[in-house]
Amino acid sequence: MIVGALGHLATTTMVGAAAMKHGLCGDTGMVTALDPFAQLGLVDAGNLVFGGWDIRKGELTSTIKRILGEVGYFDTEKMPLIQDDLDAIAKNIFPGSAFNSGEAIQGLAADRSMLNGRRVSQLISGLRSDIQRFKADNDIADLVVVNLASTEPPLDRMGFDMTLDELERAIGEDDKSAIRASTLYAYAAIDAGAVYINFTPSGGAMFDGLIELAEKRGVPIMGSDGKTGETLVKTALAPMFACRNLNVLSWQGYNILGNMDGAVLAHSENKSSKIRSKDKALSRILGYKPHAQVSIDYVPSLGDRKTAWDFIHFEGFLNTKMSLQFTWQGCDSALAAPLVLDLVRLGLFAKKCGESGLMPHLACFFKSPVGVEEHNLHRQFQMLEAYAAQQVETLSRAEPRFAGEALN
Repeated sequence: MIVGALGHLATTTMVGAAAMKHGLCGDTGMVTALDPFAQLGLVDAGNLVFGGWDIRKGELTSTIKRILGEVGYFDTEKMPLIQDDLDAIAKNIFPGSAFNSGEAIQGLAADRSMLNGRRVSQLISGLRSDIQRFKADNDIADLVVVNLASTEPPLDRMGFDMTLDELERAIGEDDKSAIRASTLYAYAAIDAGAVYINFTPSGGAMFDGLIELAEKRGVPIMGSDGKTGETLVKTALAPMFACRNLNVLSWQGYNILGNMDGAVLAHSENKSSKIRSKDKALSRILGYKPHAQVSIDYVPSLGDRKTAWDFIHFEGFLNTKMSLQFTWQGCDSALAAPLVLDLVRLGLFAKKCGESGLMPHLACFFKSPVGVEEHNLHRQFQMLEAYAAQQVETLSRAEPRFAGEALN
């Protein structure tokens, strides 16, 4: 189930999975399509059942046609070939919650009842009921909830550092100032035994109390903030300066993007959450803090396309100053959607293997991987490869019936 089910990324993910199911597209962009993961027996992306929540009104097919018409990811003339799949998904989309989400997101809500009218505990119970209905209607045993909603502003009151006891006390006391909508979804999902993935930088969607709950309920979780563009390049490129002992003096980045993500990030309080997430990696990789700044501006005409220009000023032998520049022009949802499918597949696999709590081996998918200090993309990917190799070895030693299922 997807939080933000009518957004660009969610609909691109759904269309992609349906297109793969019917042989209309390949698996380019999916990390789990690479050889190291072939022996894990991961669920086919085309066999996933989708649903979720959204605070906006909209009919799924018309929303998808509008989005695809803007970006051209998928030939709309092929839509009839996946229409049955989309109709089935549409039945699984529930009204969402914009509870305490800040002005930018609350302004998108279809009606005021999605805001702050009910008690926190009632909102969580409603989301839990949606999860139970989705599982019952679709005869689903294992579930993954992925947060793909717009970036929420941080909480000035106390930040998101609550323990599970503090979180549950806030819920019981109906302390609305301590909780965002993302917290409601995360708590409801984890408490219902679902794998939980936070693909956003929203702090309310992943903090200590939720990690405690995941460990208590025995479910895997991971986040935060999908790494798909500028930060992906930065975490691949910064290690070069470190291993050549070149001193980075300044790293200036400028991002422009359209779509709803860009519109929400045009609000300064929401933007601050995103920039905070993007700022972490560089100093961790280099071992020191150069002058570094990231700017983000909304350019409506770009739609789902984004451009990042980075200027790196560095110093070499004999104090010689030099520079490197790069421009990244990407299609936001086409870069992110295959990673969402990867995370769902790997999350379901972790649940099948009895894992719980954080999944640090998924660090390469996130700008701010919770519980992981390593930000070097190459080393992060090695962590994922090592995990896959270990699991293959473990499965090969398992009883023949289970090994045969996994190593098909």
